[in-house]
Amino acid sequence: MSNSINNEFEGYKPKSIKILKKFGAKTWSKIRIKTEKISSEGIILPRNQFAPDEFVEIKLKNGYNIGIQLDSTTEIEVLSQEPKMEVKFDPSEIKKNKKLPNIALLGTGGTISSRLDYVTGAVIPAFEPSELFTAVPELADVCNLETDVVFKIFSENMKPKYWLELAKNIAKKVNAGIDGIMIAHGTDTITYSSAALSFLLSDLKVPVVLVGSQRSSDRPSSDAAMNLLNAATIAGNANLAEVVITMLGSSAHDYGFIHRGTRVRKMHSSTRHAFRSIGSSPLGMVREGNIKFFTQDYKKRPKKDVETIAAKNIEEKVGLIYGYPGLSSELIDFYVDKGYKGLVLAGTGLGHFPLDTFDSLKRAVDEGLPVVMTVQTIWGYTGMDVYEPGRKMQSIGVIPGQNMIPEVAFAKLCWILGNYDDPKEIKKLITTNIAGEITAREPMNGYQIFQGVEDQIKPL
Repeated sequence: MSNSINNEFEGYKPKSIKILKKFGAKTWSKIRIKTEKISSEGIILPRNQFAPDEFVEIKLKNGYNIGIQLDSTTEIEVLSQEPKMEVKFDPSEIKKNKKLPNIALLGTGGTISSRLDYVTGAVIPAFEPSELFTAVPELADVCNLETDVVFKIFSENMKPKYWLELAKNIAKKVNAGIDGIMIAHGTDTITYSSAALSFLLSDLKVPVVLVGSQRSSDRPSSDAAMNLLNAATIAGNANLAEVVITMLGSSAHDYGFIHRGTRVRKMHSSTRHAFRSIGSSPLGMVREGNIKFFTQDYKKRPKKDVETIAAKNIEEKVGLIYGYPGLSSELIDFYVDKGYKGLVLAGTGLGHFPLDTFDSLKRAVDEGLPVVMTVQTIWGYTGMDVYEPGRKMQSIGVIPGQNMIPEVAFAKLCWILGNYDDPKEIKKLITTNIAGEITAREPMNGYQIFQGVEDQIKPL
């Protein structure tokens, strides 16, 4: 296909192009289109390379994009030819404001830097982090922004070795004098990454704020812009030196919470206020550029300069196994046979696993694997002294993980096993609160403490 055809029909394939050419339409044509099933008006948008043939994607007047299947009944009227919409960003054009903090935005991928293909339903990478600066010009009033694309992946493809690379990148920028770090990350595994970075970074001296969006940046209902502004506010101005996540805090979508990186979980697959602090209240909130903390129990920026250190290694061969009725001991044996170095169990109730797995658990411990028990009930502690099976597992060598969230215990064990060898020290570290992952107490009703901050969530 010639370059001229490519330019006129960006991303479209032969069958679609044939129909569009028949009516003199091309990308960026404003059209009125009718098929047997639909009648609509909008601007023809480019398609992505993986999109199916015989569809046209148009942007409606209300801002939404829709995909329309082209067929023999299709009629298209070209109303006008609109200029090509391009987002360009030249960092040299943005002058630094000496009064504003200098923030580094590290891109890893995810919905916050993606757009939706409305025909296939797939979210596809679209924006560089620098383009997000153009898409959210208000950022220029909050910070001086430098951007760096570390990864271009969807968050389900995140790996422990990427956490280590990200930690080293963060430490380098922090020690070079940056005032704060933002990490654009997909929400599916953002809590794994926030937990891992909480352990992989020591002597942190600025906020590291992970941020995502539940809805892609091209949708009118996207939460990307507000989340980015909130993250920049926290990273640049909060007296904080921890790894945190910020996402929208309520259905009103008028503020964001600041969640500790080791005590947060995504609690809904699609709603924009999907994240909740587990077993504790959020550290604070941000609304319209103002930050309010609910507690003083967090690490502040150090008064004296320190060197932020990233861990040297990480262990990738750690397994996370959820207990369920009928769980076979073969699953435990599989991890041992494959040379895994540690296991995290998400037990039922107070930390229970089927009796049939006990021999295999003993084998794992005897072969040197730390085995950590957590609970899958979201809130609450392991209680392995209450019932005889729990006491038996402890006698085997299974380590109670107190109230660590399973995915947090997983990230913590990856860090420990990558950097420590002595079994006694490993066990001590597992049961020691390092980064707020183990709380002294939590209410019987986990939502109670969350609801307890409602009185503080008023206009600041």
